[in-house]
Amino acid sequence: MEEKFWKDHYMLLNKDEENELEIFGYKTQGCRKALCIAGYILSCGALLLLFYWKPEWDVWANCIPCSLEEADVVLLRTTDEFQRCTRKKVTWIDLSALPLPDGSNSECPLVADKDSVINRAVKKPQLKVRCIQVQKIRYIWDFSVKQFKRVGSLEDSNTCHSIHHKFGAGLTREDQKIRQLVCGPNAIEVEIRPIWKLLFKEILNPFYVFQAFTLMLWLSQGYIEYSVAIIVLSIISVGLTVYDLRQQSTKLHDLVEEHNKVQVTVCVKSEGCKELESRYLVPGDVFLLDRKKLSLPCDAVLIDGSCVVNEGMLTGESIPVTKTPLPLMESPMPWKTHSMEDYRRHVLFCGTEVIQMKPTGRGPVRAVVLQTGFNTAKGDLVRSILYPKPMNFQLYRDAFKFIIGLSAIGVLGLIYTVCVFTYHQKPVAEVVAMALLLLTVAVPPAIPAALTTGTVYAQRRLKKKMIFCITPQRINICGQINLVCFDKTGTLTEDGLDLWGVLPSEGSRFQEIRKFPSSTPLPWGPVCGAMVSCHSLVVLDKKIQGDPLDLKMFEGTHWEIEESNTSQDGAGVLHTCVVRPGPKASSAPVEGIAILHQFPFSSGLQRMSVVSQKIGEEQYDLYMKGAPEIVSSLCRQETVPADFLKELKMYTSQGFRVIALAHKVLSLGKDVDVSDLEREEAESGLVFLGLLVMENRLKQETKPVLRELAAARIRSVMVTGDNLQTAVTVARSAEMIPKASKVIIIEASEPEGSTPASIAWQLAEDSKASTAAAPVCVCANAQEKINLDGESCNYHFAMNGKSYQVLVKHFYSSLPKILVNATVFARMSPGQKSSLVEELQKLDYYVGMCGDGANDCGALKMAHAGISLSEQEASVASPFTSQIPNIQCVPELIREGRAALVSSFAVVKYLTLYGLIQFVGTALLFWQLQIFGNHQYLIQDVVITLLVCLTMSLTEAYPKLAPYRPPGQLISPPLLLSVVLNVCFTVTMQTCGFLLVKQQPWYVALASRRHCSLGNQTVLTTSPKGNGTSSVQSTVLSYEDTTLWPLTTINCIIVAFVFSKGKPFRKPIYTNYVFSVLLALQLAVCLFLFFADIDAVYRGMQFLCTPVIWRVYVLLMLLANFCVSFFTEDVLLQNKHLWMLIKACFGYQSKSQYRKWQRMLQRDPNWPPVNTKDFAAKRMAEVYVNPSYEHGD
Repeated sequence: MEEKFWKDHYMLLNKDEENELEIFGYKTQGCRKALCIAGYILSCGALLLLFYWKPEWDVWANCIPCSLEEADVVLLRTTDEFQRCTRKKVTWIDLSALPLPDGSNSECPLVADKDSVINRAVKKPQLKVRCIQVQKIRYIWDFSVKQFKRVGSLEDSNTCHSIHHKFGAGLTREDQKIRQLVCGPNAIEVEIRPIWKLLFKEILNPFYVFQAFTLMLWLSQGYIEYSVAIIVLSIISVGLTVYDLRQQSTKLHDLVEEHNKVQVTVCVKSEGCKELESRYLVPGDVFLLDRKKLSLPCDAVLIDGSCVVNEGMLTGESIPVTKTPLPLMESPMPWKTHSMEDYRRHVLFCGTEVIQMKPTGRGPVRAVVLQTGFNTAKGDLVRSILYPKPMNFQLYRDAFKFIIGLSAIGVLGLIYTVCVFTYHQKPVAEVVAMALLLLTVAVPPAIPAALTTGTVYAQRRLKKKMIFCITPQRINICGQINLVCFDKTGTLTEDGLDLWGVLPSEGSRFQEIRKFPSSTPLPWGPVCGAMVSCHSLVVLDKKIQGDPLDLKMFEGTHWEIEESNTSQDGAGVLHTCVVRPGPKASSAPVEGIAILHQFPFSSGLQRMSVVSQKIGEEQYDLYMKGAPEIVSSLCRQETVPADFLKELKMYTSQGFRVIALAHKVLSLGKDVDVSDLEREEAESGLVFLGLLVMENRLKQETKPVLRELAAARIRSVMVTGDNLQTAVTVARSAEMIPKASKVIIIEASEPEGSTPASIAWQLAEDSKASTAAAPVCVCANAQEKINLDGESCNYHFAMNGKSYQVLVKHFYSSLPKILVNATVFARMSPGQKSSLVEELQKLDYYVGMCGDGANDCGALKMAHAGISLSEQEASVASPFTSQIPNIQCVPELIREGRAALVSSFAVVKYLTLYGLIQFVGTALLFWQLQIFGNHQYLIQDVVITLLVCLTMSLTEAYPKLAPYRPPGQLISPPLLLSVVLNVCFTVTMQTCGFLLVKQQPWYVALASRRHCSLGNQTVLTTSPKGNGTSSVQSTVLSYEDTTLWPLTTINCIIVAFVFSKGKPFRKPIYTNYVFSVLLALQLAVCLFLFFADIDAVYRGMQFLCTPVIWRVYVLLMLLANFCVSFFTEDVLLQNKHLWMLIKACFGYQSKSQYRKWQRMLQRDPNWPPVNTKDFAAKRMAEVYVNPSYEHGD
């Protein structure tokens, strides 16, 4: 019974997605609500504030658990490690007022699409729909499966056929009205948040609430000036934060607002087409792309015609992308599965711009609305900005633990104060006030705020270096990066490829290579035909635009493109692209070639093809270009040269990018519609034409940057869509793989029939000799031994995406062993890139990913720090965007990350010490019922601490990357020891000062005069009952106070200096001019106040005059403290070699997964396997067994 209740009470929302949530059902109960309201009143709103911070407590107090079907309130909880909760009300949408289709009150479906979730969500006969709104997305209750389902997008279960047939003619008017009401408007609305809302949210932050409580306490004790100073600073801080948030809110609102009011032509079933504002679009609507330069207001799937789109807003790449219509075919598979990874080639994404339409003979270009509002690609981006994913970074959790630790010390202080003041029979009000005062002294509430200062300054420095950041919290994480994945083309190598040569093939034999540039133009022939027509280039504003590879290939022919022209054929209007020979081209027997249809390039298929027709002729030709392995497999084998693999390897091993060309004459009828051609059928039985050899030069910055990362012990990995051999060669020439290292190529195969999945390990050098021969099984003892040299290994694994997929599927237990030494991943699809980043993160690597943004989107988002090389200021793809198009941004970001991390640690350590120094001083004075004066606290808190916190992080990053990372945890031995030892030094010094002053011959317990005589000999008259002083002065004026104040205040300056260490992660302290000058000025002010001998100064500061010799003794105590503290911090705690020695003595080893695997593999005599083959199944005779893996620790 309980199990059934739990099942109904709880479910997962967005299962297995990035924004997965747990949802629990609750019902509000009247008597509980009444009790809570009474609690709010009695606690003067404190209970309400607690519920604001903890929504789950609010729900538990006001409601009782129930099934989700009966719930009027739901509690949502994230499934990540943060477990954040939110409370949402369940609302009802009333459909009864709508003009509904006949029979809708009975069993008939409400909307025409029987599979639509709307039909299953309507409660009959009331005609109401239950819904909740979570992070701008609407979910409605599906009564059939008893779950909340997302609404605002077309069901993924639709097949290609059903999309064409159900929605091809448009929706009825009634359908549109129902969908508009249930799905909500198609608008990405970002409200400009009112200032009062922002203000309240900021003020109700626990940090400010704690500060308000502290201020009330200080004001009640008469510390007016200090409290006013803190109030002014808090108002400035809150004001700046609110202004910043308001600016961001306005900026985002303006960015999305214009896209909400686009005019579109919508087809209504049996009513024809009509103009409509885009906010009224619903999933399933059909709209026409009938105007040039349309900014798409929703996500849609093309069903008729094709178009060219600029997706720069989404990917950061402004290369035009060709979109093709969804094929009309009978297939039981959902349309996305049918298209596999390439379903995107049929989808027009919201926010992207249509720059060219190519209608078919059937009429204008048409598309079906897939997703609206915040469900779209652009909506997703806006939601990721509105609701950023919290970063699981140790620093913030450790800072919280620090605050708890300090609170515990504060509680001990509170108990101590209560005991002392009660013993002296002080009134209860004074005991409570003083006890709370000491508690607030121990906990500096500024710790969370101070953590962000280092990040803010680092962000500003990065912006100057043209690196933009949309999630500043990740800057600190960059300081921990120890592995960087690089895309190849456009990242490590030049974006544009240069055409190096063409290797034509005739009669299944390669001809002589033709190199470029050449004095004579390329002669006419099938190769020339393929080069002039097999591309996706378009003419925009009289300029040819498109993929850089296509551009170079086309320019090499000296042909020209005409702007899209419209030709008339039997079926109607047909948009074609025409290419003609230019003045410098070789003479051709054709006037020109019309490109009629395009099967666009996709990273999944690794090829593209076009259907073309020579002008004035009836014959149709299909030209294809793509990855040589793929193209050759689609050609008739008798046309592929026997030495194809040998020639291919020859060029790829020299680092050339090789593309294969193929051709086929299509036997089509006279008035055929080429857009109806099946891709699989058309792209088969081709004639192999030859190889196009492109030169892909390394960017000049690549080598030095990779050397710098290697010197800093940061691993570099190449993840590319290019050929494996080319990738290995580029990795070698970029020195990603050192010259002396061996490369082991891993080839994994899926199971076939009775043969299980297998992995073949082959030395890249050997593979030249045996290209066609299968790897032979070699006994373990006869294998060539490859050694490990300490940290760096002298072997590297390389594999392609297909092999990686097989490893994940069939050899998952061996994957970590391979990944710790794998350097090259070729022919990787976007999904595989993301998977690889995730697997590396599981090995405890902090992964950086650097790519050009297009097919790397998933990996850039998945990595700890994704850097997109893009011209846009902020690419949707990644947290970081570099406008400098080379990988120099990677070490730059790591340097700034390390500096920000070290700065954050320094500020936390400083604030902890400052709180404890003040705590010790105040506790000592409490022993004799005294306290520091108002101005004394003011100097410590505002003149010193506040300014130190603001300027300490201004120190810039050290230009050279150290070969080790800064500690990633606050709660680590060196940092904790630093705090503990410095607290011990300050306790010792202050206690000595406190006790020694009582031993001086001139000491008296209560003094009434503070000025010094002319001879600087202290003349004091004592007043046994303190008649000479007011009540406030008697609690301040004493020799103990005058001695302890410089000891605590100057000690704060000392720790600020000691904790501001420069090398190896930051520049030396003297380069931070503001901070250095400030420390010198603060020290000068403190010494002046202490040595002034000016009566007005002493009166203001509430000091007593002491002999100069005593003041010198106090300075000597501070000097001794500085020397001990500096020696401990710099020579002992920051000594990397000493810590390494201690770790070695205690046998400490890193707990990171990748370190464990490295240690295990170093002990394994049979690793790595070379020239062997392993099988996944239990065929023990052939299975390679790794002893240390079998019996490893």
